[in-house]
Amino acid sequence: MNQIDFPDILKDYGQHHILDHYSRLAPDKQKELYDHTAGLDLDLVFKLHRDRARAGDASSLSVEIKPSLIVPIPRTPEGMGRHAAARSAGESLISADRVAALIVAGGQGVRLGHDKPKGTFPVSPVKNKTLFQLFAEQVRALRARFSSRMPLLIMTSRENHDDTIAFFASHNYFGIDKNDVFFFSQGMLPTITPRGELLLKDDAHLLANPDGHGGSLKALATSGLLTHMIDLGITELFYCQVDNPLVKIADPVFLGYHASAKAECSTKVVRRESIDEKVGVYVSLNGKDTILEYSDFGGRHMRALDEQGEILYWAGNTAIHVLNLAFVKRLNDHGFALPYHCASKTIDKPGPDGTTRPIDVWKFETFVFDAIPLAERTCCMEVDRREEFSPVKNKTGPDSPATARRAMVELHRQWLEEAGISVPSKTKVEISPLFALDKEELAEKLKEKTLSLLEDVYIEEIS
Repeated sequence: MNQIDFPDILKDYGQHHILDHYSRLAPDKQKELYDHTAGLDLDLVFKLHRDRARAGDASSLSVEIKPSLIVPIPRTPEGMGRHAAARSAGESLISADRVAALIVAGGQGVRLGHDKPKGTFPVSPVKNKTLFQLFAEQVRALRARFSSRMPLLIMTSRENHDDTIAFFASHNYFGIDKNDVFFFSQGMLPTITPRGELLLKDDAHLLANPDGHGGSLKALATSGLLTHMIDLGITELFYCQVDNPLVKIADPVFLGYHASAKAECSTKVVRRESIDEKVGVYVSLNGKDTILEYSDFGGRHMRALDEQGEILYWAGNTAIHVLNLAFVKRLNDHGFALPYHCASKTIDKPGPDGTTRPIDVWKFETFVFDAIPLAERTCCMEVDRREEFSPVKNKTGPDSPATARRAMVELHRQWLEEAGISVPSKTKVEISPLFALDKEELAEKLKEKTLSLLEDVYIEEIS
């Protein structure tokens, strides 16, 4: 598409209201609107609109849902042995420079009262470190521990791309070689009405929405980073989202189970806290592992109990994965393979007189977990929610900064107490990833040391 053809393209798509607006703009604004629209996939969004409009009711299709096979938290000597073997295999992958870490961080922290990239939100309980700093320090510690050149990839959005890069630069990339930190932006798709009309955000921009966290796998390819990682010898990609400060970046045990299963896509899950918890669930659907969103799962299955009265479909999604890069490449080889989902929303549309009116729109997006049923082999690993899952989504209440900070303090208190250090109940503790990545490393470093914890303490160096 070029600017000369732009009016004809709008006419072909029946967007006469946009064409009329375009014709009234000054030349510089016309170019701005063209440049913005040229970066959006109009062919895709109109195809998705046609498919959505023609789609029938799929609820009558026969489906078979069963619990999936999941590697449990080890509780027996045999389980501990498998756990140790997986750790060794994962450590070998990291040492061999075959692992990269991807943080999906396209969102803003608006819901937290933080009008900046969400990764810049300060969350740690003593030092108030940002989410980005906590993750970057883990990568830095892994690089040092395993003499690895593990790359750190950050997926941004158009809205926060420049701010995110500036934040890392202003903090000297948190001690990681800047040549090993890569930023790329997720794609955007025009928002469209059920009648097939594009909408203006302002004089020179269409209303558009990010293409979902599954778009990270598409943007990885279109940015050229997928090819670059493969050329570096990277074979496995650790994936997580920016809002969970308890994530174990590139957990060697997880990597080891993934490698041992020869899996193309692996997932961590936690036990659902109740039958009412609104979380995606890892199940077997028609013989293939998948994650079903709670809204698609159905009340009967969400409430189902086993013979012991426990939740039958207990495996809650944490949005923590490992993906084989050859698999990610295959997902992009013949057009992007992940399906697009349509979300129906009602938004307030400004009118020419300055007033707003509600209008129904469709937004199309992809989900990264839709890669699971496309994989030839998968692996799913259970982890302890208290140790690995405390997302920051709300300003107050559940899944808030307060609950995440409390989880971090409780986790680090547990590490210290298992190392033989008594911690007063009201003492806040924070252990830097640069000192210890896990309780085993902490216990080893605290051997034959005396620690007095009479006030809040941040552990980075022990004399």
